[in-house]
Amino acid sequence: MIVADPTDEESDARALDALSAERRKKRDVLIGHGIDPYPLRFDRTATAAELHQRHDGLEPDVRTGEVVTMAGRLTSVRGHGKLSFATLADMTGSVQLLMQASTTTEEAKTVLANVDLGDWVGAKGEAITSRRGELSVDVTDLWLLSKALRPLPDKWHGLTATDTRYRQREIDLLANADSRHVFDTRFKAVAALRRQMMIEDFIEVDTPILQPQAGGALARPFMTHSNALDIDLSLRIAPELYLKRLVVGGYERVFEIARNFRNEGIDTRHSPEFTALEAYRAFGDVNDGMDLTERLVVEAARSATGRLTFTVGDRTIDLTPPWPRRELLDWLEEVVGRRLHPSDPVEDVRSVCKEHDVDFLPEWGSGKLIFELYDTVLLPMALDPVFVVGFPVEVSPLARQTPDDAMMAARFELAIDAKEFANGYSELNIPEEQQERFLGEAEAAARGDLEAHPADRAFIRALEYGLPPTSGIGIGVDRLVMLLTEVEAIRDVILFPMMRPEAAS
Repeated sequence: MIVADPTDEESDARALDALSAERRKKRDVLIGHGIDPYPLRFDRTATAAELHQRHDGLEPDVRTGEVVTMAGRLTSVRGHGKLSFATLADMTGSVQLLMQASTTTEEAKTVLANVDLGDWVGAKGEAITSRRGELSVDVTDLWLLSKALRPLPDKWHGLTATDTRYRQREIDLLANADSRHVFDTRFKAVAALRRQMMIEDFIEVDTPILQPQAGGALARPFMTHSNALDIDLSLRIAPELYLKRLVVGGYERVFEIARNFRNEGIDTRHSPEFTALEAYRAFGDVNDGMDLTERLVVEAARSATGRLTFTVGDRTIDLTPPWPRRELLDWLEEVVGRRLHPSDPVEDVRSVCKEHDVDFLPEWGSGKLIFELYDTVLLPMALDPVFVVGFPVEVSPLARQTPDDAMMAARFELAIDAKEFANGYSELNIPEEQQERFLGEAEAAARGDLEAHPADRAFIRALEYGLPPTSGIGIGVDRLVMLLTEVEAIRDVILFPMMRPEAAS
């Protein structure tokens, strides 16, 4: 009988099983000595950063007299017998552990003899500097806090398989400093956005994720069913309509940093699950929305990174304000060589689309075709920030018309690095007109448009109580973080991106 040679994957799996078995044996040894490898809690008195803050800069071979209790993962262990060294890492940094056989407890010796890299441990001892001047803890007590049954990736090579990095983000964060930096930057940027909104007197609110119908954007929703209510529901595609209802209710400045869901394609710029900041301000208009968007993006960049210039691939992007504002129809005329308008015969606009290799569907009107020209021809030309102002009403069902053109909406898009980063407009607050727009979207849905906006009777009723002049904005948080961390794939800035299930082993 011929036995095939094992594949690399099979060999790796066997090696992993052997390492895991060895770690389980060590756990059994500890249990045999009466040591619980999974204690319920642990009290520490200092983090690595706090210890460095208090004692960095000391001369070599100094004893501080401060006894500390620390906790973290073991990332290295070296030496044996009378003197051992280890590195303990927590979320703030790392510190060296120095362990002398003559001064450690018997339990500490047993733990040290049975630890592995990746184990969570607690250590107690005096803060000192070694003979080489490295800040250390002269350990007297060592406790196992959680036994790692799987080895961590090699710290020198990291975790490089992209699929594994996304599926096992916890290991990616441990193995790859760059990934940790990306998400540290994300958290700082979101905190800065929230802080700036509070400074500007906006109130943070929560609106439903499960909705009777998905509104506030043109997108295809995910559908589900409530057994308790026996009704179909959709995951929200945007919180817009609920936020504007709160403005009707008297909350004049509201915002939400919302997780949204759109049942659409996945690529380097799009994720079915994504994060956006939406904000609504009573008594403002589209210009106030652009002003606020600029302040938010600049503050997030400065707070999270300390700079306003970023390099993504071979492209350098400068966020230094103020940013230019360009009328869509003017810019389009410069590029395609003729003036276009939503009132133009659809065949005329189709011919321009064909000249520039812009795909379209036969049911699209001139306004939608103009938007596709923007998206395909103009957007790739936008590197540094630019506000593109004035979009066809046909693709802006929730926006006010401009004062001088009933077919154009008082709407902007912020374009950076050939991507849409933000969208906003003067909100449509006339109930009858909004109802008419919804009817038009319903007709589009009947023709098979899966992204048509549904008619929302509850929203129309709210408008009948009076929505004041209102400015609204939406900022794509994930795309903003992509820029600030200089990465080109949206899945690199989402902790646990949506993926196909793993194949059964």
